[in-house]
Amino acid sequence: MTMKVMLDELHYSVELLEGDTALRDVISKHIGDQTLTQKNAFFVADLGAIIWQQIRWRTHMDQVRPFYTVKCNSSPVVVEILAALGTGFVCSSKHELELVKGFGVPPQDIILGGVCKQLSHVKHAARQGIQLLMCDSEAELRKIARCHPKAKLLLHVSSTGACCEREQTAMQFGCTLKECRHLLEGAKELGLQVAGIKFHVPCCCADHQAISHAVSDARCVFDMGEEHGFVMNILDIGGGFDGTESQLEKVTRALKPILDVYFPPSTGVAVIAEPGAYYVSAAFSLAVSVTSKKTMARDAGCCPRGVLSGNDEPEFLYCMNDGVFGSFAYKLLEESVPVPVLHKEVSVEEPVFSSSLWGPSSDILDQVVEHCLLPELSVGDWLVFSHAGASCLRPTGMHTDRSSAPVHYVISTRDWYEIQSSGVTLDTTMKNFSLVPWCLQPGLTETSISTPA
Repeated sequence: MTMKVMLDELHYSVELLEGDTALRDVISKHIGDQTLTQKNAFFVADLGAIIWQQIRWRTHMDQVRPFYTVKCNSSPVVVEILAALGTGFVCSSKHELELVKGFGVPPQDIILGGVCKQLSHVKHAARQGIQLLMCDSEAELRKIARCHPKAKLLLHVSSTGACCEREQTAMQFGCTLKECRHLLEGAKELGLQVAGIKFHVPCCCADHQAISHAVSDARCVFDMGEEHGFVMNILDIGGGFDGTESQLEKVTRALKPILDVYFPPSTGVAVIAEPGAYYVSAAFSLAVSVTSKKTMARDAGCCPRGVLSGNDEPEFLYCMNDGVFGSFAYKLLEESVPVPVLHKEVSVEEPVFSSSLWGPSSDILDQVVEHCLLPELSVGDWLVFSHAGASCLRPTGMHTDRSSAPVHYVISTRDWYEIQSSGVTLDTTMKNFSLVPWCLQPGLTETSISTPA
């Protein structure tokens, strides 16, 4: 069949890469387009990578339905593709609820997540017929009972098996096993329904022991709920997927046997998960431009006051046109930023120097990368950060002149045909999704792309 595209009637377009065209070529093209403009930072998103992640999920986790965490990356293109692929969604705000509903996702496929929900969000969910809500405290119980008495609750149970230092020191959300009984009693008194529970095992801790412990705890809460007369039929295993196939296989090997013991198919329990970064992290690359440069003495620390003298080896401080108050906001959550690569070609013999990378705000918090080794850069050079799709596409605040860096969406013809040949079907039509040849010149308003029958 043929897909006919009218560009002037669509909200966005996806560039179709032919032959050996790579993401680097796309980035080069858009860098070239910006030579006469302000050289703003931009993303390039490979939608084929997102769809392949769905294929891998179905291959390894066929018994678990994914509910995409929208706050991880709220790009309408990502949401529309995942909706068409039949995933559910976890929303944490009214805006996210409206975004997902706008693509025809039915209420039963949406969960209102978050454990500190605004009253207006709860009321909006009630008006939209969204019944599944997350809850982990008595205060949330009373709030939901007042604003959405017909809700079905998923109790968020904290994972006691967190193993990494970051998880042990971070603020813990979720209730303990001891608190679960109290919350179940409270829900019963308030006339609320409890439909199941959610737990979360971080990707750094997702080994057999941690997953087994979390599932066995879930079985205890299910038994307590059934004692109180609740119909417990949803088990949410949370996130904890880093996006790699090897980690997905590891989780599957640990999860399947323990599910067969505690939640076999005969129980009728629906098992769901909340992958977020899993879908989008590797699909997005972020290109940023160097806007200024300072040379410092190696012993000057991170403050740009050092003065180079004598035979000291230099250390360079570079400012970029995007930072922590923009696309790197996740750095404020104490997450590390991967070291970027220089877009222009350099010789392997080119010396490298200790470098730090900063955003444009002149704020001490706006340090994107504290230390890395890079060739000496010049103002106007471009750096590319890979795996930039998670927690990046958010309003950037007061230090930039745009709400977010623009995104250029692409998919290769090879992926396009192989994905369709693999048997992937779309549950809904992607009305806003258009495919255009990568080098389509301005002024062309219509094209057609052949797809397998």
